Order: sequence, then structure tokens, then C-alpha cells
Amino acid sequence: MSNLREAAMSSKAWPFEEARKLVKRYAKAPPEKGYVLFETGYGPSGLPHIGTFGEVARTTMVRRAFEVLSDIPTKLICFSDDMDGLRKVPDNVPNQEAMAEHLQRPLTSVPDPFGTDPSFGEHNNAMLRRFLDGFGFQYDFISSTEYYASGQMDEILLRAVERYDDIMKIMLASLREERQQTYSCFLPISPTTGRVLYVPMKNVDAKEGTITFDDEDGTETTLPVTGGNVKLQWKPDFGARWAALGVDFEMYGKEHATNTAIYSRICKALGGPPPEIFSYELFLDEQGGKISKSKGNGISMEEWLAYAPAESLQLFMFQKPKTAKRLHFDVIPKMVDEYHQHLRGYATQDTAQRLNNPVFHIHGHNVPASDMEIPFAMLLNLASAAGAESKDVLWGFIQKYANATPATHPGLDAAAEYAVRYYQERVKPTKTYRAPTDQERAALADLAARLRAWDGPLEAEELQTMIFAVGKDHDFEPLRAWFTGIYEVLLGASQGPRFGGFAALFGTEETAELIDKALARPM
Repeated sequence: MSNLREAAMSSKAWPFEEARKLVKRYAKAPPEKGYVLFETGYGPSGLPHIGTFGEVARTTMVRRAFEVLSDIPTKLICFSDDMDGLRKVPDNVPNQEAMAEHLQRPLTSVPDPFGTDPSFGEHNNAMLRRFLDGFGFQYDFISSTEYYASGQMDEILLRAVERYDDIMKIMLASLREERQQTYSCFLPISPTTGRVLYVPMKNVDAKEGTITFDDEDGTETTLPVTGGNVKLQWKPDFGARWAALGVDFEMYGKEHATNTAIYSRICKALGGPPPEIFSYELFLDEQGGKISKSKGNGISMEEWLAYAPAESLQLFMFQKPKTAKRLHFDVIPKMVDEYHQHLRGYATQDTAQRLNNPVFHIHGHNVPASDMEIPFAMLLNLASAAGAESKDVLWGFIQKYANATPATHPGLDAAAEYAVRYYQERVKPTKTYRAPTDQERAALADLAARLRAWDGPLEAEELQTMIFAVGKDHDFEPLRAWFTGIYEVLLGASQGPRFGGFAALFGTEETAELIDKALARPM
């Protein structure tokens, strides 16, 4: 066993902890299908959102960890439940009245309200694939509609007919008495209306592989369960899919966790071993509410990527997946800077430390070097102080401070553009300044004078020491209140960068002028 594999066997990073479960699963012999199968499920009832990306990103991290630990080949499939009926019209799509006419029809039978794809399900599938492809994920995409219609589910469906009583026993034990009276694990597609029907079965014929039920118009109808005529209810479908595909690993949000035992029992009833499961906490919006595809709250993938590189989003997904995290715009700058901190750390770490570093789980063995000479948070404050409308304004300051150009530091160049956009769209519209107190006014005037008289080196620590001295000379207690005043009066923010570094980057004369403008600002 290589040093890398030895280190991975003891790594405390959560992807390795999950991957070791799969190593144990196949400790005696590799899977008969020839590979370990990772699956992510996707319900295309609304536009794809960032949580869906997170599920694929995190599953990929476990897959990558497993590939360090084992030589068994792997596959990742993204399975779209696009045969589900449209339960309600999402809030964030056009032509809602027209869509309402297609309620309960399979998502791949609902016309696309955007007019770009044959159906709403296919539109959302295409969006998801474009996003995932943009991140370079390696996966196979499976449409539930195509999987059922092509006959790939037929064997499991026929087995479900044979073991109907066993499946129903599992399901009925989890249902209220009223629901038990009408429940069936089979959902026929009405031959007359095309809708997914939630109706009781009048007969289930194991020999013929058929079900009999009353259609919407009351006509007694018999359909074969094969060929896409019938789908399974979502809980039985979970277990049946595991059995049909031979899924070895799946993760999902905690809203599914209480159903894991049901999914697993159905999988076993259909002759398959249930996969290893990882349950993660949900993302919260700014108000602490659950992010919803249909509501479109929280941050979309497009919005995050407008303000930061993809790697910062992957870092957010890596961190503490079992802890509920608020997903709002103010986490973006923090993730950018933390990502580059991890990159810089990786360069000097030993093998064991690298395997615990998030950037290994983002990039695998090809971790790049950071070229961020200036923190993203500093670029944001620089954009704010300068009122920057283009990254060229920021580069005018950067090149006075660092030996860098857009060509030599493409990551820093991209960050400058992100910072300007973030400032213009997220900070500037809500920026509020406050008037200085008398104590702050006197201290700021003193600071401006000392900056203009500064003849020392233009270094962050030297300037920071001088700024501390101003605060002490003006009796700020605690000294933190002095810096809070600087941020709120000069930058219109409750917190900011180390101000010595900011002054070094922005320039002593420019910082003094910023103070003059703030003190002259009418309040």
C-alpha cells in the first residue's frame, strides 16, 4: 500500500470516512457489475438550484476519495425523476396559467414554459447538465422517463408485481389509516388523460405482469407494468432504483433520512443490497428558511458564479455537510479568501495534511497554486473606497502594491472583476455611512494628517501600527471600537480589512482624501 493510501485510510476528512465504508463493503470481493456505483437523484419539478449542485459535488468528493483507497473502477450517475407528475406550478417560471392545465402529467409531458425544449422536464434536465458540465463533473445522466420507457426498469417492475404484498406491507406500516385505504405502490399513467394516477389497485396479476384500476373516467383499465405504462410511488421507486442499478452510495438531505429504512427494506424485498447512505443538512436562506426549487429563494448557481470562481462554491459544499448553513451572498467573499488560504497551505503540507485539506477534495491530485496577492475582502473594500466601475481601476492600485499583472496573475485579475461586480450589484445599492462621533472625528482628522506626513515604508504592518497608535492616543476603549468607527464612517460597513493593509494598497494620500470626504459628508 502506498504512503498516499495509508494516509487516506486514517484521514479524518469526511469524504474519506464515507469512502472507507465502501472499501469495507467490497473487502472480500469486488462488485459483480465490475464497478462501484455512486448515484445522485434530482427532482426536476423546478429550476435546478444550488443544492442540486452541492449533492453532485459532494458525491464526487467521496468518489474521488474512494479512488485513492481502491483500484475498483467507479461510476457516477445523475438520475432525474422526470416521470413524476407536476404537483404544482413553480413560482419562478413564465406562462403559469398554461402550465396549470398540465398538472399531474409527467414532467416530460408538460410543455416547456420557456419554449426552448420539448418539455419542462427536459428543459430542467438540460439546465442541470449544462451547469454540471461547466464544473467538469464526470457523470452519466439517466432520465426516469427514458429508463422506464426503454424497458430498463421492466425486470424490477415485474419483480415488484410478484412481491406486491411484501412491498405493500412495508409501505402500509408507515401510512395513516386513511391513506392506507387508497395507497398503491404502482402509479399508472392514464391512457386517456396522460396524468399520473394515484388510485387503488383492483387487481395485481403477477402471472401476467399487469395491474387493474379505474381510470379517471371510471373505466376499468388493465395495463402492463412494463414499457413506461406504470411508474412506482416515490418511496418504492427509491428502493427499486437502488436494486435495478446496483447503487452502492447515495447521499441526500435530512428530509429523506427518516425514510432510509423504508427505501432499504424495499430494495431488499426486490433482491438488492441497499447502498451506503450519507445524510446532509439543508441550506438555509437569509431568513433561516429552507431553500426551495419552486420558490427560487437563496442563491442560484448563476448568481454565485457571477461573483466568485467555482472553486469557492465547492469549498462551501465541502465544509461541515452535516451542519445547516446559511447560504446568502455575504458568504461568497469569505469562501473566496478561505479557498486561497487552503491553496497556500497545501503547498507546504505533508501527505496526511493534504488529504485533510479541502482543496484536495476539490481538485484531486492537480491542486493549483494561488496567485491572489491581495485578499478578496480587500479588493471589495478597495472597490468600495474607489467607487470602481471596472477592474482597471483596481489594477491601478494593485500594481503600486504588488509585482503583478493581469497576464501573470489571472486568478487575481478574475477576482478584481468579481469584486467590482459584487460591489456594484450587492454592496453599493445598500451601502450606508454614519456620521462620526466627536471622538472619531478628531481621531480621523489626526489619522489623515499622519498619513499625509508618512515617510516610512508603504508596508501594511508599519501603517497598521501607526493606526493603532492613533486609536490609543484618542483613548478608544476597547481599541476595536476605533476600527469599527473607521469601517462604518469611511466604508459604510460594520467590518473591514486590516486598515494598514488597505492604506498601503489604496495609498496614504488617497486614504487621507477618503477621510477628508467622509468628514465633509453631510449627514
